[in-house]
Amino acid sequence: MIRSRISGLLPEVRHVAGLHFGWWTDDRIPLDVPAGGKALRPALALLACQAVGGCVEAACPPAVAVELVHNASLLHDDIIDHDPLRRGRPALWSFKGLPAALLAGDALFFAAVQTLAEAPRPDKSILILLASVQVLIEGEYLDTLVDAGTGTSEDRALAVAAAKTGELMGCACHLGALAAGAAPERARHLRNFGQRLGTAFQCADDLLGIWGDEQHTGKPVWSDLRERKVTAPVAAAMAGHTSQARALRALYQQGGTLSEDDCRRAAKLIEETGAKEATLRRARRHVADALEHLSLARPEATTASELAALASLVTDRDR
Repeated sequence: MIRSRISGLLPEVRHVAGLHFGWWTDDRIPLDVPAGGKALRPALALLACQAVGGCVEAACPPAVAVELVHNASLLHDDIIDHDPLRRGRPALWSFKGLPAALLAGDALFFAAVQTLAEAPRPDKSILILLASVQVLIEGEYLDTLVDAGTGTSEDRALAVAAAKTGELMGCACHLGALAAGAAPERARHLRNFGQRLGTAFQCADDLLGIWGDEQHTGKPVWSDLRERKVTAPVAAAMAGHTSQARALRALYQQGGTLSEDDCRRAAKLIEETGAKEATLRRARRHVADALEHLSLARPEATTASELAALASLVTDRDR
């Protein structure tokens, strides 16, 4: 359904959107094995629908909508962060330019709204999605405000994680439950499940940004450190009063991007403060909270097992 929705875009924007998804080359040659993302958000929408006894087909429009919003945010995020790679390929902005990437992202945002507007059963889904997009945008902006060591609060970093990643995953679960006609209490617990899971996911993602394998993550290693971004493990490390914490703060307060040697030193300092393990523990606590909300939603047994298995993978992944 993602392809079907993208095919409805006008030709040139459809082309650049397809480049982002890896469906064809810049010369419009179809690729045999399209490289996609993890499709975690649409999976959550579909599973949340099934968890409360709904038919999976009913959740297809919200599943497509949240994946379109996610990819729109990735296009804009790569521009903000100056990341040259996405999913192991050149990020769209890096070879098609800023206008193409910005407008492709805008097109995906509006395509998401159109997907819900054309769904068989009009309901509150559009309003819920739009509210979540506003939170996501706020999170992206907060992320820029804590760059370069201007804010070192762990709580601030986690608030960014909750807004940037937790909100849309929570929205996916909420929309899936709504598509099944779930009672408000069950829908609320499923939304909380997604939100907590998303925050844990972002914490794990922040760890992979420092210690992950570029071959697996598809993004440049140390890109966040290079731009002096205050991610969850960085904030946790800076919050201490050790010599390593002071040295890390000093590194981040110097001007410009960090060199390769500086990034290597920063990663070592973060690990020496214990922030790597502390961030992983925090992510696991969020997963535990997510599973508690899942239980309170009284999900169908089979789907509950699938959602629990998915949750367990969040803090145990290499990409």
